[in-house]
Amino acid sequence: MIDVKDLVKYYGTEQAVAGISFNITPGEIVGFLGPNGAGKTTTLRILTGYLAATSGKINILNYDIEKNPIEIKKRIGYLPESNPLYYEMNVLDYLMFIAELRGIEKNIIKSRLSDIIYVCGIKDVLNKNISNLSKGYKQRVGISQAMIHNPDILIMDEPTSGLDPNQIIEIRDLIKNLRKEKTIILSTHILSEVQATCDRVIIINKGKIVADGKTSEINKFVTGNEELTVKLKGGIENTAEIFSDIHGISELNVKNISHALTELKITSKHGVDLREKVFNRAVEKKLIILEQTRTILSLEDVFRMLTQDEVPHSAKKTEINNESES
Repeated sequence: MIDVKDLVKYYGTEQAVAGISFNITPGEIVGFLGPNGAGKTTTLRILTGYLAATSGKINILNYDIEKNPIEIKKRIGYLPESNPLYYEMNVLDYLMFIAELRGIEKNIIKSRLSDIIYVCGIKDVLNKNISNLSKGYKQRVGISQAMIHNPDILIMDEPTSGLDPNQIIEIRDLIKNLRKEKTIILSTHILSEVQATCDRVIIINKGKIVADGKTSEINKFVTGNEELTVKLKGGIENTAEIFSDIHGISELNVKNISHALTELKITSKHGVDLREKVFNRAVEKKLIILEQTRTILSLEDVFRMLTQDEVPHSAKKTEINNESES
């Protein structure tokens, strides 16, 4: 549906996007993340046709963006970070105006408005001036204008920025409901929103993609991301030798807390869950495990590690492989 290859954008001599490539398939909700100045908004503006790329190829719904920008714009709904509202208009007049700008045939405008009013939950504010709406309702109206022409793709830049917790939940639920019929790209700084809403995460830093994978597996982009703490009964000699040859261990530290307790801190290699292997080795050696605790980095931790000034070597861009090491 969306195919981006080697996208580059310069502002004068400053490079904002540095040759990124990615694909988005129909029906996905993709979180597009990165720190300020990473190139997120520039990329979204290029996808929507508001900016021209310096170089690279973009194909959306089988249309080349350079050759068919109007056809692509017809099929994309866009909610920029600065919500494009006319505050002096009431909601209904505004949406009628947007429908006409979008070239929707007059005989179906009412039908489209009816659908949008229901989906976006704005029935109670149709006759209110936009200037008098809460921030949450303004965002709903912004989403409504992006959807009025029934686009295949919906792109939203910081749709929950400045909202209170209740309003965030409302917009989150709205986005989830749209997944049934739209492909959605969502840029946000609120990482909990990505975890709650998106199927997939693309993290960009300094104009380059540093991670791209399923939201539930994004922590795998940081090698050694899992730490297993194992507490064994007794003060056990040669503990390191007993466990160190298990495949998938990148680091092992042993601490004899007392004659009754030995603690192991085990760091795994990329994408490896060591719990079963450690348990089986303990059984084999007739050792008693009192406790196993697995610590996994959160999306916030991974984001911070991937977007620091010095990105760790282990955090270079990697495609997630669904096959775990064995």
